[in-house]
Amino acid sequence: MIDTSYDAILDVDACMPGMTTRWISNYMPEMHDRGTVKWQSNVEKHRGYISTHRNDASYSALYAATEDVFVKQKEGKANGPVTETIYKLPSVDKNLLENFLTARNQGLLFGKSDIDPKTGKPTIVDPQTNRPIIMSDGIIEQVEAFASKYCYNKLTKSVLDTAIKVLSEKAAKPIGNKYLFICNETGWYQIQDLLENKLAQYHTDGTVFWSMKAGQYVTVGAPGFDTYRWGGNEVTFKVDRTFSREYGYEKGYFLCLDLTADKTSAQPPIAMFTLKGGNMISNTLEGVGKEDGLSSGLVASPVAATQKIIWGYAGVAVFNPYRSYIIREI
Repeated sequence: MIDTSYDAILDVDACMPGMTTRWISNYMPEMHDRGTVKWQSNVEKHRGYISTHRNDASYSALYAATEDVFVKQKEGKANGPVTETIYKLPSVDKNLLENFLTARNQGLLFGKSDIDPKTGKPTIVDPQTNRPIIMSDGIIEQVEAFASKYCYNKLTKSVLDTAIKVLSEKAAKPIGNKYLFICNETGWYQIQDLLENKLAQYHTDGTVFWSMKAGQYVTVGAPGFDTYRWGGNEVTFKVDRTFSREYGYEKGYFLCLDLTADKTSAQPPIAMFTLKGGNMISNTLEGVGKEDGLSSGLVASPVAATQKIIWGYAGVAVFNPYRSYIIREI
């Protein structure tokens, strides 16, 4: 009890067992000899894992000799002539790389862990070799467990402002934050309509809505909106077709993340973990004809074919999943 007299009494209705209180400050006597620290940030620890992703591609020697992809790139400098550079990229390499990046990126985004928290062992194994398969939680799974959620029937400015308010309440400071809203294509088009209507309320007739070149037709329409500022904070919108495939094209979906870095430790809000040098590993098993299908030399297989492998280790951590928000249309 803190009072200037001894007349104050304790309100027992506000001090029942199980209730919580709030730390305000501390005071010390003269010749004090010890002080304690009150942690004012989140000190929880969340367990994560690093998974292995691998993609293989095999092709025959004849395929290698006839299936190159040629990419042309034009470049002009100042008022000089335009030059054209041709790059050769085997379609197998291109397809293999795209498949590996897709598997890894979608795993880091939508993956779900199969690790039993009691035993620390995976619940899924290779049925042929009985080798454990370690799967880790992706960004969505980590965020959904702790993030605030909001459902809407129609996307309005109030929905965006509510999301910014909630994120700012959990941020280290109320202003100067940078938020990223990743959305599916439906959500992206809803944002375009919303912000275009908001801009139209100011009755602007600037070139943001129309322009006319000499002797040509009038061009009408805004080029698009990808940033929204409100209350001293900035929101950047990013459309991702992966979200459209996962959550559909009929209703909007937004994953809202606070990307403001920790000013004290410079720790990013989201980070990928891997082993040193194990981010992406490429190996080739050459057969007769080697990689291009027409070369001589030592080979590792008597088959007139080549096998290429890309694999690597990856895991992701959302360091403060509480500073996230999910908006979904119902």
